[in-house]
Amino acid sequence: MNDQAQTLRNMVLVQGEAAGQRPTRIVTVTSGKGGVGKSNFSLNFALALQQMGQRVLVFDADIGMANIDVLMGRNSSYSLYHLLKREKTIWEIVQEGPQGLEYIAGGSGFRDLLDLDQEQLDYFSEQIGKLHGHYDVILFDTGAGLSKETVRFITAAQETIVVTTPEPTSITDAYALIKMVHAMGEQAAFKLVVNRAVDRKEGKHTADKIGLVARQFLQTDIPMLGIVPDDSLVPKAVKKQVPFTIAAPDGSASRAIAQIARDFIHGAGASVAEPVEMGGVKGFLLRMFSRKI
Repeated sequence: MNDQAQTLRNMVLVQGEAAGQRPTRIVTVTSGKGGVGKSNFSLNFALALQQMGQRVLVFDADIGMANIDVLMGRNSSYSLYHLLKREKTIWEIVQEGPQGLEYIAGGSGFRDLLDLDQEQLDYFSEQIGKLHGHYDVILFDTGAGLSKETVRFITAAQETIVVTTPEPTSITDAYALIKMVHAMGEQAAFKLVVNRAVDRKEGKHTADKIGLVARQFLQTDIPMLGIVPDDSLVPKAVKKQVPFTIAAPDGSASRAIAQIARDFIHGAGASVAEPVEMGGVKGFLLRMFSRKI
């Protein structure tokens, strides 16, 4: 088992960061419960980052309810499954969405990800390692709740955005997710996005609730990354299978997403959690498979 660990370390370390290669920021987007608009946020957040000149890749890592491609009105030909079965390379499973946004479709492949044998692990690591430096941001849109797969993504990513709404059950479930990760003794750099807020006051009040309880009982800060207002244009765009930042770029939700993207790039809502030991894709791989090894 130690040999396997060393093999993976050597593989990702030798990839290194080539001269002039831009760093890649690995971000998990999750939620305590379903129905809070997490995937819709991930998609439109990625588009907003891209509009700011960032090169973004979206991984649909929701095993049970993968729907990023549906939100874009796309029918994906390949997914992670084809990579794990060694039927396709990493570049062949990268699909193109609206405005050239690149994404990898989800599905059962992400469940298989935690049960790779040595040969599959070597191939997966070698292929995913090719993404290092190619993108500025890689977003993993996970399933809602705390499955073992979601835990692995949260603890492997450099930062995790938790999406909630002002509804009491959503607030409770968002805090429960954060608490459970904390109880496992894991370090995770959480940031909070409040979706479907009536106004900024309600959004801030929601974030303050979670932040106060986290400081009191977990001795940790959960900074707020931003607030997305409840916008009637959003469900209309979903029905049309067009991202709302494209369908209604001047809508209140689109303007809020743009501001969140600006704050994300310029460091607002920075987490006070200790930085991970190694960033980028190589650090993600080491943390992703450390427990399995």
